[in-house]
Amino acid sequence: MARQLKDGITALQATTSAALGILALASGIYTYIGVRGLLDGTGGLSALAAIAYSAAVSVGIYVFWTYVLRFFPLLKSQAARMQMVMAILLGSAAIVAMSSWLNAAALAGSAAVEQHLAETVEDYQEALGRTHEQALAALGLLPDIRIAAANFENLAEQERGQGALTGTSGSGTVVQLLTQMSSQLRELEGQIVSSRADVESLFGQGTQHLRRMRELVAQPGPVEERSIEFAEEAVQVAGLITQLKQSSIAPAVLRAAEDLARSYVAPAPDGGSAALRAQQARVVENVRETIQQQSSALAAGAEQVLAAPPVELPRFTPISTAEAVLLYAGDFVPSWAGAIAIDLLPGVIVMILFIVQASIRREEDPLAAEDTITLREMQAAMLALKRIEAVQAEMPAQTAAPTAEERDGQPAEKDDGGRRGPMAVA
Repeated sequence: MARQLKDGITALQATTSAALGILALASGIYTYIGVRGLLDGTGGLSALAAIAYSAAVSVGIYVFWTYVLRFFPLLKSQAARMQMVMAILLGSAAIVAMSSWLNAAALAGSAAVEQHLAETVEDYQEALGRTHEQALAALGLLPDIRIAAANFENLAEQERGQGALTGTSGSGTVVQLLTQMSSQLRELEGQIVSSRADVESLFGQGTQHLRRMRELVAQPGPVEERSIEFAEEAVQVAGLITQLKQSSIAPAVLRAAEDLARSYVAPAPDGGSAALRAQQARVVENVRETIQQQSSALAAGAEQVLAAPPVELPRFTPISTAEAVLLYAGDFVPSWAGAIAIDLLPGVIVMILFIVQASIRREEDPLAAEDTITLREMQAAMLALKRIEAVQAEMPAQTAAPTAEERDGQPAEKDDGGRRGPMAVA
């Protein structure tokens, strides 16, 4: 089993290297596309800078995973493995920082920019709608103004024809006062009605620009070119929103309501008798109180309209594809997953090799003694063999036939360097 696993690792070495090279090259290509979206200009220098960066990314990814694939599966100690894991995590974070987010920009950058444009359209639509509502809020005071004006007119007619207030018919002081108040209210009514036409015209223009902005979002073609035209339309909508804010009639209604009471001047009674003049004075005082009440009501309504929180004018900021991918990362999770996977997929191969190497260590058959000898042991054995051969070379001379003296019982003396007999040699 262990031998088969080793053979499998050897057979897949070329495939592993080729796959790692292809993944690094693909990451470099997508990184180049992402970098080109960040660099300004279209000249050769920008292209060269993008190529250099993408080439560095490809080489870095290939070298990093080659080192990890070569050494991590061979580590045996737990401390060494933990240190290598920390190095892998650090390297993976560096790869994500320098490559993966640019890969995501290449995969989903245009879609992210389009989403940015779409959300900007919604912001302008909301701002235009709220400004339109606030500009028309003063129209809610129109019924009260019309009723008050109609009441003054009716009283003036009744006083002129029947003397309903003073008991004497004719166009006297009271009729003049009532007619004056009704005329002021009718004038204010006319201002409110005319302002509505201006507000609706501005709102219609803003709606047309918003429609064009939506068309630019969905329109095919390079998103950079569409963003330029989109920015021009956004400027137009912002200007119309500002005009709508200025066209609100509520401030004019507030000033008119306050002037209605401040500009009131009671006319002098002009009746022919003292009793009629006294009656006219009482009626004028009642009219003054009515005018004060009507002025307070209109002023309160106008202040309520003006108290609404102001609409914040949105601002459109063009962004690059890489910035858009980071800003709307949560909406492009699949693209981010693919961008990171193309850089970190070799990590799966590392884990597979680690598991296989661990299995080889567990299941590998014990080796014979001659297969486990070390170099030091080999050197010691060869040295011992040489000594044995040297001793054997000296033994024939020492064990030669005895001389005549030795046969007579007297051993011959021989200078053998202090060694005598076979024991000396041993």
